[in-house]
Amino acid sequence: MPQAVLAIKDASIFQQDNLVLSDVNVTIEKGEFVYLIGKTGSGKSSFMKTLYGDLILRKGQGTIVGYDLPTLKEKDIPFLRRKLGVVFQDFKLLNDRTIKDNLLFVLSATGWKEKKEMENRINEVLDKVDMKTKSFKFPYQLSGGEQQRVAIARALLNNPEIILADEPTGNLDPQTSVEVMEVLQEINKNGNTILMATHDYALLLKYPSKTLKCDENQIFEVVQKMI
Repeated sequence: MPQAVLAIKDASIFQQDNLVLSDVNVTIEKGEFVYLIGKTGSGKSSFMKTLYGDLILRKGQGTIVGYDLPTLKEKDIPFLRRKLGVVFQDFKLLNDRTIKDNLLFVLSATGWKEKKEMENRINEVLDKVDMKTKSFKFPYQLSGGEQQRVAIARALLNNPEIILADEPTGNLDPQTSVEVMEVLQEINKNGNTILMATHDYALLLKYPSKTLKCDENQIFEVVQKMI
């Protein structure tokens, strides 16, 4: 029996008092790679924000990595986020510290204590994204693609049950987008579940996978030929 990492049923998603999405029914199982597509303003980011606790699910049912979204308390959000890996379009790296220190900061903030264990984990995740030799550099010394690789490494630190990638190639040129996508594909092959919001239909054609579309206040599954 497949295991659902995310299950949303009969849900409506609001930004303040504005209804963004209604009748949302989405299930993502362990190990899946799922795209979330749709025009700007169609609700992709609101959906993602609901999953990592930035927006409360006010109507309907929803669970992610064992957390019940409608009853999620403020104090539970940091614990929820430890079980998620979030990758943003604009990297969100701290420019005043090296790559290694960026990752150390996240580990310290999420309860790691042993220095040797922390160093080992940082080396492991940087190795996965082929950035181990650049841990001493600052983010501004790296290209956009390299910064996004580091952001993916950061998302992997706590062995997340699902990675939420919100337009991870949005600021990158086509070649770099493909390189970042290869990293995400490899991580998925190793068993990580990934939900990726994207505008980049070229990537969908190159790496076909289950696809959800936001349109007219709905989310529905589409087959590649319809995109």
